[in-house]
Amino acid sequence: MRTYQQTIDWLFTNLPMFQRVGASAMKADLTNITALCEYLGNPQEKFKSIHIAGTNGKGSTSHMLASVFQEAGYKTGLTTSPHLKDFRERIRVNGVMADQDFVIDFVEKHEQKILEQKASFFEIAIAMAFEYFAQKQVDIAIIETGLGGRLDSTNIIIPELSIITNIGLDHTQFLGNTLDKIASEKGGIIKEGVPVVIGETTQETKPVFVGIAKERNSEIIFAEDNFYQDLPSDLQGTYQVKNRRTVINAIIQLQKQGWKISEDNIRNGLLNVVKNTNLRGRWDILGHNPLIVADTAHNPHGLVEVAKQINQQPYNQLHLVLGFVNDKDVTSILNFFPKMATYYFCEPDVPRKYEIDELYKIIPEDIKDKHFFDTVEKALTAAKNNAKENDLIYIGGSTFVVAEVI
Repeated sequence: MRTYQQTIDWLFTNLPMFQRVGASAMKADLTNITALCEYLGNPQEKFKSIHIAGTNGKGSTSHMLASVFQEAGYKTGLTTSPHLKDFRERIRVNGVMADQDFVIDFVEKHEQKILEQKASFFEIAIAMAFEYFAQKQVDIAIIETGLGGRLDSTNIIIPELSIITNIGLDHTQFLGNTLDKIASEKGGIIKEGVPVVIGETTQETKPVFVGIAKERNSEIIFAEDNFYQDLPSDLQGTYQVKNRRTVINAIIQLQKQGWKISEDNIRNGLLNVVKNTNLRGRWDILGHNPLIVADTAHNPHGLVEVAKQINQQPYNQLHLVLGFVNDKDVTSILNFFPKMATYYFCEPDVPRKYEIDELYKIIPEDIKDKHFFDTVEKALTAAKNNAKENDLIYIGGSTFVVAEVI
């Protein structure tokens, strides 16, 4: 029998993973996940769920909802991606990661089927999550999509509620290069007769959601149109205001559907997200004097919110530790950060990394104070050595950069 680490190594070695290798890991239909779940006895039909898609904020929204359900006394499953440190971050019940033995046993028992099916890493992670939630007999499972919606491996569930946080330009090679095309893909999670909460809209995306909801007889709730009392949360970052609005509107709808969730449950759930779910990487404060912050934002829609947050921080000098994967438009990303900062460019430890030699060629000349490192660790060490007590060190550009520092 493999150890847990050997099992994870086997998954990484044998299954294509989008976060590591990019487009070659993508599947263009739901055939694989449907076959896998039928083989497992359709575990996704054995628990109730909430389905969450969107360009940004879906991870925070998922964790907030899970925290509220936990405070309300429900046994709560949560599956999100990608993981930062441990594969089992993708599969939690009441904030606790799946047992190592479960992961080992699942892979050992179903190895032949996994290989026969030519399954992707994400498909197996989702099938595994569904099986775990069924075994643990959760009351509700919060299911976050991967990068899409319509063809996402999670999209074989019939949830209690669908949620779409927002639409921005990201993963355009898979989802389309306009907001309305991406909205159509994300809107694919809207199911016949199942209400949907939309967090934010634009003039391009709203008609798309209205059309899909009408076609599928789904009640549609636009969170931005509803007055609500904002509540404090332990998730830092001004951008979380929009996610809280989405969560509160979702809870109000779920209360109408019979879920017993009190005002105290909502308040305590939002205040204790990190404690209840162990979420990391969202305006994650790693140190003080100087202030050190890590954030996983990596697309324009998310980075504009991070830029606002940085601008609101008092600091003398800004130090930016940044690394990227090779399908990102680095020059456009850098437009979100002030040119007068000190930049520490680095390589995250993944095959898809944007290599320093290539980065060096494309960094704009108007960024004067720039340094290059072949590891995240070396870049962060240099930033710490250079920073003064009242400076700000921001770490980001890629989920994988953040994963190496938290």
